[in-house]
This record gives sequence, C-alpha cells and structure tokens, in this order.
Amino acid sequence: MIYREIIDGLTAEFEKNADTELAGKMAKYMRDLFPFYGIQKQNRAAIAKLFLKELIKNSTQEDINENVLFLWNMPQREYQYFCMEYCEKVHKLWQEHTSIQLFENLIVTKSWWDSVDFVASHLVGKYFERWDSKLPAIIDKWNTSDNMWLNRSAIIYQLFYKEKTDTGILTHVIETHSKSKEFFIQKAIGWSLRQYAYTNPEFVKSFVQNNTLAPLSKREALKNL
Repeated sequence: MIYREIIDGLTAEFEKNADTELAGKMAKYMRDLFPFYGIQKQNRAAIAKLFLKELIKNSTQEDINENVLFLWNMPQREYQYFCMEYCEKVHKLWQEHTSIQLFENLIVTKSWWDSVDFVASHLVGKYFERWDSKLPAIIDKWNTSDNMWLNRSAIIYQLFYKEKTDTGILTHVIETHSKSKEFFIQKAIGWSLRQYAYTNPEFVKSFVQNNTLAPLSKREALKNL
C-alpha cells in the first residue's frame, strides 16, 4: 500500500532525527503516558511537511480512516501529531457519518490535553460547521458522558467560532460541569469563556458574574478582560 511506504519513510526520518535525552524529557512532561522520538516541534514540522504532501496526494475518501488509525496506533507521540495534522488537511475528504466517529475515537484513545484539544477545536469544530444537523445529539452524548475528555471536547469545540459561537450550547455545557472538581474541566470552562471574550466581552463578564464557577474557571475566563 502506498501509504505504508510513505509512513515507512516518515519513520526513517524520525529515527534519524531522534534524540534520546530530549525524548526522556518530553515523555516526563507528558507524565510518561507516551514514548517520544525526542524531535523538537520546528524540526518535526519540517519532516512532516515532506511526507504530508505525499500522503495527502495519494489519499482517497476511502483511505482516510485506515491511514488515521494506522498512524494513531504507532507508539511514539510524534505520529499522533502527524496524524492530527494530516486529518485536518484532508478535511475536504471527510464523510458525514464516519468522520465524527473517527474523531470520537481519537478523543477517547491515547487521551491527553495535547491531542484532545487539537481534535476538539480543529477537527470536531470544523466538522460541525459543515454538518450542524449532527451537533445536538453528539454534543449531548459527549456532555453527559462518563469520559472526561469527551466532556472537555463538548466545552471547547467552539474555540475558534468567534461570532458564530452558539451561546446557548456554551452555557448549557458549562452549567453541566460548573461544579466539577476535575482540573481539565475547570480549565476548559475558563478557556472557552476567555476565547469567546475576544468576540463578546460583555457576555463573558455577565456570565461570570451570574454563574457559580470554580476559581480556576473564573480566573481563566477573565484573564484578558
């Protein structure tokens, strides 16, 4: 398969540029949840650029899920970063019924803030702009899920919506989790409000005044006001 050959080339470059000492530091920063090659972001981006172009050129609509899952299941974290960038760049090939299932799978596997935040804001957010009829059922499912990362995704998927932000949904998902003791949920609430404050500061000020939020959420929400 063409994509296997391309990924083999990517692997060869990753291995050539690996830094064991830096890999250990990166893994430690991520609480040793994932192994790393130890490639700094700028260098990784330069490597990825060459192989992304080839992979995208050889991708069809039917290839997307297979390519994404193959990359996602590779051990080193650099593959997941490459995978997410690939997934965003082939957005014209996304499918209404299968892509959102794929994104949910990426959120709940190998979960940590670095992957979940990208998938939620760059992939899920863009998906709902195209297929908003899918939004109510999926966001309701994620918002009430026992999986904290799906909850976080429901809170932050609108990060880049600006004036298109649905404040009714934003209010609802925040109210659902406003009493959460979970750091990543409190942070997400504050982040979503802080981001929307660039577009509608009065709404955010009023929301913080009239709702009981965790101190972390409130601090994050008002940081730039």
